Amino acid sequence: MKVLLASSEVHPYSKTGGLADVVGALAKALAKEGLQVGLATPLYKGILEKFPGIHPSDLRIDLPLGTRRVEGEVFQLEGESGLTVYFIRQSDFFHRAGLYQETGADYPDNAERFVFFSKCVMHLARHLAWQPDLIHVHDWQVGLVPLLIKHAKERAGWGTAPKTCLTIHNLAYQGVFPRSAYELTNLPEDYFHPGGAEFYGRMNCLKAGITCADLITTVSPRYAREILTEAFGGGLDDVLRQRQRSLVGILNGVDYTEWKTTGNPFLNNSFALRNLRGKEAEKLSLQLTMGLPQASDRPLFGSICRLVDQKGSDILLGALVEMLAANMQFVLLGSGSPLLEKAFQNLARRYPDKAAARIGYDHPLSHRIEAGCDFYLMPSRFEPCGLNQMYSLRYGAIPIVRATGGLDDSITDLTEDLEQANGIKFYEYSSRALAKAIRKALVLYRELPLLRHFRKNAMSADFSWDRTTAEYVDVYRRTLAAA
Repeated sequence: MKVLLASSEVHPYSKTGGLADVVGALAKALAKEGLQVGLATPLYKGILEKFPGIHPSDLRIDLPLGTRRVEGEVFQLEGESGLTVYFIRQSDFFHRAGLYQETGADYPDNAERFVFFSKCVMHLARHLAWQPDLIHVHDWQVGLVPLLIKHAKERAGWGTAPKTCLTIHNLAYQGVFPRSAYELTNLPEDYFHPGGAEFYGRMNCLKAGITCADLITTVSPRYAREILTEAFGGGLDDVLRQRQRSLVGILNGVDYTEWKTTGNPFLNNSFALRNLRGKEAEKLSLQLTMGLPQASDRPLFGSICRLVDQKGSDILLGALVEMLAANMQFVLLGSGSPLLEKAFQNLARRYPDKAAARIGYDHPLSHRIEAGCDFYLMPSRFEPCGLNQMYSLRYGAIPIVRATGGLDDSITDLTEDLEQANGIKFYEYSSRALAKAIRKALVLYRELPLLRHFRKNAMSADFSWDRTTAEYVDVYRRTLAAA
């Protein structure tokens, strides 16, 4: 089976969030399973310097983009297990300080940038030495690819066009642009309708993918059910219900070759389930790094997130204002809303011995927070899958999560199954409910036998890509077998 994946970001080359982690790990896992795998992504600023093995290919790009033509180049890198990564170089579009935005504002030409990238993905599929059986695109930035493929198959003579799969990582981000942006696609006007890219008179890239892809997946079984409802459907619930038979929820996996507790270059100490002394040392080291008093007997809570409403940053702040009077510490790594950034910095100044906030993203520090904390907080308003709760499990930081999306699928609460319990859940979206969950954690911290039981279940949990990859291969095969 030959599969071409496409994503606007891929770890380790580019990253703003979990999308990059998932796509990078999935591509490697599929190649390891014996599939022929290609991966298309933009060549952003700085990638060539960091990865000297990337080299020009023989492919050149010259594509229409509305009323003009845009040229580009294809670079490539041969990776693990036969995986080949194809980088689209177009300096005007991709040689910038950010992937999608700078200083908190989206680039005004994002429609041009990602319509062009979507066209490049189809160009690759037609002109590579090998033609993929299936193109697997991720999120709105390549949501137009299934529509472009549909047009090529129906009206441009590409009868052997690949099947398409769209994965929705977060339905909140849909790539909605003014009606005029549709002209960039150079598609016929009759594709701009409610059964295609049209959304209340505007172009919706994700909707185009939902309506035209042969297969739609999302990143957890519960989220697949949630997005069929008005509360979680982002205005597309009716469209998704119409495609329900083609929708599958597959829980993301974790790349344990990176997220590991022994031999991890980002950690100062190794540790394992049977010997947690290294974790205790990581806690003391983290407290020192974050400017907190070193106290091995004080429960340490952590959070790594974008400071936005989706991640529950507002109720987290409210709960901490109430709970930091208790004998606990809290560390934050994140960025987002300037108001929330300032609020967490003010909280740290108000409780200098109990709270610390690092604004921004620091990948090595993210490993240290997962390893050094006793508990990890994820109070999301909604969470398609979530990865940090899975990282936390492996690192022995007990997750405290709101029961939504992938958080509900991956965490088992004490009240659900005592034998399998590996975290603490709460249901109501409020600071009060989160504070109550934190109080449960403080009680658990003092009950050493029960804490060890939770930690054993947490660190033994297996969310490797083996299971996830098998599910993807199965749905690929079924999609290819369908008429």
